[in-house]
Amino acid sequence: MDVFELIPKLLRSSIDGDRKMMEATALMIVRKIRKDRPDVADEISQVLAYMGSASPYSRSINLPPLPVDKESRYALVSIEEPTAILPPVLSEYTQIQISDFLKERNLISQFISAGITPPNSMLLSGQPGVGKTYIAHWIATQLNLPLVTLDLATSISSYLGRSGQNIRSVFDYAKAQPSVLFLDELDAIAKRRDDAGDLGELKRLVNVLLKEIDDYPVTSVIIGATNHPELLDKAIWRRFDRTLIIEMPEIQERKALVERHLEGYRSSVDTDLIEYLARSTSNVNSADICKLCEHIKRQFILSPEVAPKIVVLSELLKVKPLQEKDEKIAFCKKLKKEFSNLTQRDIAQITQIPLSTVSRYLRVLSREPQNVDNLIDILLKEYKDVFPIIYINLIKTGEISYEKCNR
Repeated sequence: MDVFELIPKLLRSSIDGDRKMMEATALMIVRKIRKDRPDVADEISQVLAYMGSASPYSRSINLPPLPVDKESRYALVSIEEPTAILPPVLSEYTQIQISDFLKERNLISQFISAGITPPNSMLLSGQPGVGKTYIAHWIATQLNLPLVTLDLATSISSYLGRSGQNIRSVFDYAKAQPSVLFLDELDAIAKRRDDAGDLGELKRLVNVLLKEIDDYPVTSVIIGATNHPELLDKAIWRRFDRTLIIEMPEIQERKALVERHLEGYRSSVDTDLIEYLARSTSNVNSADICKLCEHIKRQFILSPEVAPKIVVLSELLKVKPLQEKDEKIAFCKKLKKEFSNLTQRDIAQITQIPLSTVSRYLRVLSREPQNVDNLIDILLKEYKDVFPIIYINLIKTGEISYEKCNR
């Protein structure tokens, strides 16, 4: 039995809670990979050694126990080991900035030798879902450092002075070993001190945070993220080496996201459909585009009898639902124009609009006037049995006035 055959067995025993089988399988893996990958074999052995003790698993990767709130005993941070992930899809400028930051971190010894303080902090701002958290994970992965994320729910305490103590504990923990400290929703603990509505406790918390950032070692990295940059204290901005605004994805980034997440389904989703998705998801953030692609793939499996094009367009409408009648008419027209092979029944299935209504919407499309003469013909043909004869006077300015007269 080779290593790859042992992996499913290891997973089954872990899920079933069969500790004895899990340990036995892990030891078998250690023996089989010891010759080719002694480093991985040693790491697995170390994890197994700590399983039998009361020490937390983080000790197996040479990290101290997680800091906890003294009152609730809940952990103040979460920690994640670096794992291989795909690079974030960002604008060219943002990608260059992040790439430069990583290059600077890899040249840290040269900076120190030259008497230059290496950069060790970055502040990310932008709307929810644009990829700030993903960027933090990507940077930690590229630097091969654990990601330590502040848990706001346990760090902010109602007791006087307790929040400041918790923030100090978090920074002390992150400073104890090289790591990437991620302060998500930074505006919750770094609000402007000139806000008269805030309590003095929050203002003291900002002072604590400023001091801890100033004292943060260059061997580690600190990343802040906020959805509300206007709420941050001005002094916070000056503490970070780089400040990046993560914009909503443009059409090229949206197309790249769709292509990445539907890569295994390109036989079902052609280039025209991908480009249509990219054009139709303006003002949709990266996270929602990724979620849209996941929903499309699920529907491919749940409803294999439905044409892929109908699945994709139906899921798109769940992200950008139609509210007003004018929007529904415009969307039906757009579908017919972009995908001429769609039948009225297909469009009704996609939009969940009754077939008779779709038919009426598209009849409006088929008789849209191309010029003034065409407009006259349509009015006389369509409304001769409903309204009196309509006389249309053309004005030199190009405007049209309508004068109703009795027969």
